[in-house]
Amino acid sequence: MKIGVAGAGAVGSFFGALLHKGGHDVIFLARGKQLEKLSEQGLSIQGESGNLHIGGEFTEDPYGLAQSDLILFCVKSNDTEQMAKQLLPILKEGSAVLTVQNGVDNEEKLQRIFGANRLLSAATYVQVFMEAPGQVRQRGRVKLVIGEVESRASGKAKMMTEEIRSAGIDAKYSSNILERKWKKLLWNITFNPLSAMVEVKVGEILDSSPLRKTAENICREALATAAATGMIVDQEKAFSTIFSNAELARSHQTSMLQDRQQGKEMEVESMCGYVVRKAQKLGVATPTLETIYHLLTFMNEKNQ
Repeated sequence: MKIGVAGAGAVGSFFGALLHKGGHDVIFLARGKQLEKLSEQGLSIQGESGNLHIGGEFTEDPYGLAQSDLILFCVKSNDTEQMAKQLLPILKEGSAVLTVQNGVDNEEKLQRIFGANRLLSAATYVQVFMEAPGQVRQRGRVKLVIGEVESRASGKAKMMTEEIRSAGIDAKYSSNILERKWKKLLWNITFNPLSAMVEVKVGEILDSSPLRKTAENICREALATAAATGMIVDQEKAFSTIFSNAELARSHQTSMLQDRQQGKEMEVESMCGYVVRKAQKLGVATPTLETIYHLLTFMNEKNQ
């Protein structure tokens, strides 16, 4: 299968490399220093189960992805619509787009552009970060949960799940992928914004009484919002699971923390703004989350 990776950051590079190793024809869309290093030295992955180096095919031209059977859509949420509109007129008929982005709002944007028949979504469970351009480090478990946004694409979702699993990746199909992504968002929103705000790893939040209390407040506000949207969730069980899972990711540098440290725009809207706006619409109070959201928004604007 021919696969195009739209956004060769840490997540896109990691999964693209595994798919390349598994026998698929993969082309990576990158830019700047990342593209320069990839073109010169290839892509290196340092993983818990071993290291991997691939030559691959790297480009800065979206047209290079035109013949892909599957697009791994990995760009930051801030770039979703711009990249999707670049890809739409060039993709061949029948190709699928699989978003592996954070949050639960990108699906709405991508469905408007690509349509329901080709859009798939995945919840990604992986700890990866860019050590340097062209070099990715991975820790912890690796898993993809894949599903369709609308039922008419269920056959395509199941087929793509099998193709990805055939490359040796732990991939599972879900008929309710947006609920799975909401559950992942609940973990992300608890730790990502706060870790970026004070520039600490997950373990430092857990070990600090004031930071942990702040994370707990954010978590409960997000859980209340999820319940108000109609998602069936045992709030106490979910709360306990989120913090017990965090113990397994104590050394994790969240994606928002990585973005801040690298001087990049943080995914504030997708990670925080979406939930804040949902809460306001549904009448749920989110004072802690709103405060973090406004502070990070200011930081983004100042950096830009």
